[in-house]
Amino acid sequence: MTTDAPQSVPAAGQVPLLNVANALTALRLLLVPLFAWIVVMSEMTDPWWRTLAAVVFCVASVTDYIDGWVARSRNLVTSFGKVADPIADKALTGTALVMLSGYDLVWWWVTIVILAREIGITLMRFWVLRYGVIAASRGGKLKTALQVLAIVWYLGPWPEPLELISPWLMGAALIATVVTGLDYILRAFRLRRNARRDKAAAEGQAR
Repeated sequence: MTTDAPQSVPAAGQVPLLNVANALTALRLLLVPLFAWIVVMSEMTDPWWRTLAAVVFCVASVTDYIDGWVARSRNLVTSFGKVADPIADKALTGTALVMLSGYDLVWWWVTIVILAREIGITLMRFWVLRYGVIAASRGGKLKTALQVLAIVWYLGPWPEPLELISPWLMGAALIATVVTGLDYILRAFRLRRNARRDKAAAEGQAR
């Protein structure tokens, strides 16, 4: 019997690519074109298609919370998940915002600001990944919740008094998006600066 542990026991980071968390992420990616097709079919006028679009968007958004929880609680974090999860998240939100702007429901500049923030922060997270991970803040989670709620409110065929809430929800989502974006930028530069300082200190002690 060999005592070579790496040959008999998988290393701590060796998680199978095919797991529940990654499957949920893949499902969210597959729901994006389905969601877009339903919105086109609705033309944002048919109440039944609009309701279905809102339901599909909600289901896809919920998978974003579930796959992260499953990955962390069951130690199923993979490189694929780290890359695919934010891509699926931004693809879903981006598709919804672009289509809402295409139907003249959301101003284009609002969509551009939100997408620029989301894509920029995602790229920045990859940029500082070698220094550490920027965990999602409470503000970031609130931002996501407000974005989802605002989009669902625009999608749903609400009666006129309730329909008027949509711009206010999107306004709140926009403010949260910009504020948390600035916060993430500060945290990223702080993380990078501290990591470089610690590295320099360690190299100085080694001499």
